[in-house]
Amino acid sequence: MKKNTTVPVGTRRKKLPTPGASILNAPYLLWAALFIIIPLFIVVYYAFTDANGNFTTENMSGLADYTSVMLRSLWYSLAATAICLLIAYPFAYVVCKFRPTSQKVANMFVTIPLWINLLIRTYCLTTLMDNNGLINQALAFLGMGRLPLMNNTGAVIFGMVYNYLPYMILPIYNVMSRIDPSLLEAGEDLGCNALQRVRRIVMPLSLPGVISGIIMVFVPSVSTFYISAKMGGTGDYMIGDLIENQIHAQNNNLPTAAALSLVLMVVILVSMFILNRFTDDEEGGSMLV
Repeated sequence: MKKNTTVPVGTRRKKLPTPGASILNAPYLLWAALFIIIPLFIVVYYAFTDANGNFTTENMSGLADYTSVMLRSLWYSLAATAICLLIAYPFAYVVCKFRPTSQKVANMFVTIPLWINLLIRTYCLTTLMDNNGLINQALAFLGMGRLPLMNNTGAVIFGMVYNYLPYMILPIYNVMSRIDPSLLEAGEDLGCNALQRVRRIVMPLSLPGVISGIIMVFVPSVSTFYISAKMGGTGDYMIGDLIENQIHAQNNNLPTAAALSLVLMVVILVSMFILNRFTDDEEGGSMLV
């Protein structure tokens, strides 16, 4: 009896990789093995071994002493991500209303800071916000008191927003710019005002860009160390600073640094998994009715 090989409607046959495609993927697989997979195994190894190479869970259990640092890192990164989203979303929406030439100019100004190294950008920011920086010198010249712009929580969050804001703007703009204008026209014909068109059409369709922007800002924010060390005070210690200090300590405490790194990776992966649950990879969003 002949088997029924009919493919159901709406499904696609998975194409098997050809020998040519396997050859082209070989360099990437080698790169991933050398610089992603193997380093992850090294981190896991040090996280569960002691100085003598014996298996232990003390490194993980000892992380309870750094709970306050981890919570502070999460709080700072979430605050910076939320502020970036509040600034980037309306900015991207307004830029999409510009003429194509003006959009290119706006995108150029957004990407120009990315051409400069993060360390240099942060150092230049400190020269502006320091007690003897240009801002406070201008305030003193105008007869106003100097403001405590540095060495506090606000400075750290502002530094992260300043450095990572373009990573929120660009993915949101890229998704918004591809929204079919006829959808907005249809919403207007159906009686939707400007606010309703944004809420029911633009926001659902731009959700994939929002999720990408949140991931691209949250991941470097939660693991940052130079910004908090340069712009924060003694109470703004973050998990990135802690990992760096453990590595450069006199006793070279790699097991604790690896355990902290492992926890940080788990937090990032869980966050990315949760955020990706809100997007539809195939449709890229849906309109609300």
